Amino acid sequence: MTVITVSQLNRYVKSLLEGDANLACVMLSGEVSNFTNHYKSGHWYLSLKDENALVKAVMFRSNVQRMSFVPENGMKVIVRARVSLYEKDGSFQLYIEDMQPDGAGALQVAFEQLKQRLFEEGLFDESRKRPLPRYPQRVGVITSSTGAAVRDILNVLGRRYPLAEVVLIPTLVQGDGAPAQLCAALQRFEAMKAAGDPQTPSVILIGRGGGSLEELWAFNSEQLARTIAACTIPVISCVGHETDFTICDFVADLRAPTPSAAAELAVPDSSELLARLQLLKTAAGRETAALAAARRRRLSELASRRCLSTPLYSVEERGLRLDRVTRRFSASAERITAKTGLRLATAAGKLDALSPLRVLSRGYALAAKNGTVLRSVKQVAENDTIDLRLHDGTLQCRVDKRM
Repeated sequence: MTVITVSQLNRYVKSLLEGDANLACVMLSGEVSNFTNHYKSGHWYLSLKDENALVKAVMFRSNVQRMSFVPENGMKVIVRARVSLYEKDGSFQLYIEDMQPDGAGALQVAFEQLKQRLFEEGLFDESRKRPLPRYPQRVGVITSSTGAAVRDILNVLGRRYPLAEVVLIPTLVQGDGAPAQLCAALQRFEAMKAAGDPQTPSVILIGRGGGSLEELWAFNSEQLARTIAACTIPVISCVGHETDFTICDFVADLRAPTPSAAAELAVPDSSELLARLQLLKTAAGRETAALAAARRRRLSELASRRCLSTPLYSVEERGLRLDRVTRRFSASAERITAKTGLRLATAAGKLDALSPLRVLSRGYALAAKNGTVLRSVKQVAENDTIDLRLHDGTLQCRVDKRM
């Protein structure tokens, strides 16, 4: 028997493992343990185990860079790897080339990753949430036509606000085809609004009853989240029970813990509205009666005034005032006329005293030639014709001799 070294043994075993085609590419499921993220090298070191066994594994940096998540201890995963042996210490291990989460752990990782991405894009921002209508005429419902959710919604809507019409679009709520049907239902309502269809709902309820994470997974669809965000009609998400949360809940305009709660949030309580209307009616009656009474009192006060009870009183009183004013006006006018007449007589006397006619009346005459007053005999010659103005007329004379 040939004696070999440890190195030769390890190298030989390694060659056997790597030479086996069945071990060159294996798909293996297991639970992550002893996970180490070697930040300096970028490699991942871990162990995969099940109930009865454990195997060491490594994932090199070149493969790590393609991963969309970081595994955690206790997470179930499915890996694609090759089987080999690390010669230095003789460790039998897996060299992982790809890794995917398995089961609920996988869904939770995918949920958190999508939630974080949509949050960073702003799809969850409160600023983009649309307010719900106070009194919706129609309520759109997107859910399974056979589940308990639709029965709960219809019961609550019929009890609280029977005035609202329900427009149901039945869809799948789980399985591979569910996200596409849910999106198509939302887009159908949106198309109705764009076309001005009178059956367009004022608010939309979308959801289903409770279930496992896998059963609710359709409501974690990125496509559905973006369709809800783009919808111009307010959307209430009602998926599962109170403790269930989906991506649909975060992006919708309002999240209801259950389908029944969504129906209560979507419409007002008609009994409360009737009670409020009755209170308003009573208050309006009281206000109207008080206003009418106040107006009647005011009317009585006005009717009792003398101007209405004795209409001629005001006319007579104003007549007396007019007489007094007229007398005062007449007296003032007479005083002003007398004063003015006196001033006129005085002025006329002064004017008469200064009048040339007054002088002429005393025997004087005024001589003029061609309209020019003669002040000297030199202004005329013999045989000139002159006008001689007396106090009572004018004489036309001819000059016989100038002296």
